[in-house]
Amino acid sequence: MGLDDRDALMTVRAAVDPAHGGDDVIGRFYNRWFASDLSARDLFPPELATQRTAFSQALFWVLGEFIEQRAEEPVAFLAQLGRDHRKYGVGQQHYAALHDALLATLRDELGASWDARVAEATTHAVDLIVGVMRGAADSEQTPPYVDGTVVEHLRVTRDVSVVRLQLDQALSYHAGQYVAVQVPQWPRRWRHLSPSMPSDASGAIEFHIRSVSGGMVSTAIVNQTAPGDRWRLSNPHGGMHVSRSDGDVLMVAGSTGLAPLRALLMNLCREAENPRVHLFFGGRYPCDLYDLRTLWEIAATNPWLSVTPVSEYTSDPPWADDYPDVQPPRGLHVRQTGLLPDVVTSYGSWGDRQILLCGGPQMVTATKAALIAKGAPPERIQHDPLAH
Repeated sequence: MGLDDRDALMTVRAAVDPAHGGDDVIGRFYNRWFASDLSARDLFPPELATQRTAFSQALFWVLGEFIEQRAEEPVAFLAQLGRDHRKYGVGQQHYAALHDALLATLRDELGASWDARVAEATTHAVDLIVGVMRGAADSEQTPPYVDGTVVEHLRVTRDVSVVRLQLDQALSYHAGQYVAVQVPQWPRRWRHLSPSMPSDASGAIEFHIRSVSGGMVSTAIVNQTAPGDRWRLSNPHGGMHVSRSDGDVLMVAGSTGLAPLRALLMNLCREAENPRVHLFFGGRYPCDLYDLRTLWEIAATNPWLSVTPVSEYTSDPPWADDYPDVQPPRGLHVRQTGLLPDVVTSYGSWGDRQILLCGGPQMVTATKAALIAKGAPPERIQHDPLAH
């Protein structure tokens, strides 16, 4: 029966369940793959915890889609995964060993459950997963990445930097998408960042980066980036967007979550008529609202945009004096004090709006839950994956 055997597929899926040791299973797969193909190990970072978790979650989801006999979304996802793995240097020569290592690991993990039906379902699933990735990577004609040079690094708050680059060639992306970035301080460690401006034909691009506690890459970017550094950017991902025919828009940005929403706003500025957009931009302190002046400049010449700054505290800490003043010109919205989910939902459910959320996973999860509790339809809420 192969992929039509739902019971057998459920047995396989249970073995890679992230909630029940799936990360460890994937860890054993990587060990087996690297042992059989030493060239593959050098393609990935030394610490594979994030990679294991991401692959475990992805495999669990894909098998779930196979169980439900849904093919379109998982095939599209696997094709993108294959194209994206080109940035690591995974080539056609690596896929045979990958296939055999994954199949052997699942066979060992299933142990006594490995009968003829499970073997057939597992083999067909691995054949399809690896085959789609391999085929998509082989057929893709675009470069796997674009390199660029840092031309400006602005330290706008204690833990936020704005970095501007000139790419060797323009990167085509839609406003609202994100890319994987590799910096010289941490080779082979890729971090997802969202461009803060629409795609530019000249190759100019800008990122907003917040240093995250324990985040090696983000901390290195904020503290060590200098003009002349060479960055590498993967092809874009994500589908966050504003539909011009689907009503007015609510945007909620926490800290550097502003970046993709700012790109969308700049893109809207190119049009003569737009839906009304209300943006809540939040930070812990008033000084964390690092890009208010740009937002005020956009709002001053585009009456469809309203901006509400939000901070958890009413005043700045002493260290704020060491960084640029972010206070905007007078005459627009007064800053609100409180947590973003509370402030946003104090205005109502926003159920008639397209809703775009961007920021840390905790903020996005809390704001989404608060909006749904107020009556906003879940299908109207967009946000990027909370774990890339």
